[in-house]
Amino acid sequence: MSLVHALNSALDVMMERDPDVLIFGEDVGFFGGVFRVTDGLQEKHGRHRCFDTPLSEGGIIATGIGMAAEGLRPVAEIQFADYILPAYDQLVSEAARLRYRSNNDFQAPITVRAPYGGGIFGGQTHSQSPEAIFAHVTGLKTVIPSNPYDAKGLLISAIECDDPVIFLEPKRLYNGPFDGHYDKPLEPWSEQYGSDVPAGYYSVPLGKAQIIRSGSEATVLAYGTMVHVAQAGIKESGVDAELIDLRSIVPLDISTVEESVKKTGRCLILHEASKFAGFGAELSALITERCFYHLLAPTQRVAGWDIPYPHAFEWDYFPSPARVVTALQSLAAH
Repeated sequence: MSLVHALNSALDVMMERDPDVLIFGEDVGFFGGVFRVTDGLQEKHGRHRCFDTPLSEGGIIATGIGMAAEGLRPVAEIQFADYILPAYDQLVSEAARLRYRSNNDFQAPITVRAPYGGGIFGGQTHSQSPEAIFAHVTGLKTVIPSNPYDAKGLLISAIECDDPVIFLEPKRLYNGPFDGHYDKPLEPWSEQYGSDVPAGYYSVPLGKAQIIRSGSEATVLAYGTMVHVAQAGIKESGVDAELIDLRSIVPLDISTVEESVKKTGRCLILHEASKFAGFGAELSALITERCFYHLLAPTQRVAGWDIPYPHAFEWDYFPSPARVVTALQSLAAH
């Protein structure tokens, strides 16, 4: 399966298993979603379980919170993650706090799906990576898959979770993997790991990272599209680096990260979001706190630049394998 098909399968499986699962958002019903992730679900499960909403992100999430408080399991789609900010107050002040403020009398099992990231010439308002602003909020979980198998299993786990989950989908990976070499032909998912996706139910636990590649000279931490960019950079660098796909940043599998960094003594953090105050900063702080006496070199970060996402110069902004090569070779020299 492609990432699109895997996500569609996860939604279909959960709608069949649980009548309390509902899907709604802008164009998700009749049209099947702008990226076709919800294609066919309204026709199969009915307009009362997969339906279109007005263009009102705050209203979408507010409605979902009310549904969740009453025992349903809503899956709300924000058409592009860039437009989730009008719903930020609902997510932070209501969804994330509902269990705490009600002394566990109410829960908010709402899953918020949103395509995120660049690589499609979407410009500044269709290419952003807002994961760090959600990771900072106690009560929210933030999940970011990098391949179809994980995407389906993680989405099922998110829907089954009794807490609100922000599920960010790397749109550059929807129809094939992307390693940052934009001048090469698109490869199909069928030729890549993680594309062999079971048709039925299975889950991938939240908060469990995956070691994609073992290595001894450095640890590379990545998630989403950057997992594939990291793979290309490691291969081109000649450095025997261990690559960890975090899968979810909250909850964070810090034990896997710590074990790897203590083994290699070096760490490179890679994410597409801008560098300053990005999630890489939190990872770097945790590594310093937990692994300081094992480090052979300062932790490095490769990330987007601290500017609005450019349209004309997208590939100058998008973290490239070449930047990974430079950082890894610098680390290995220490």
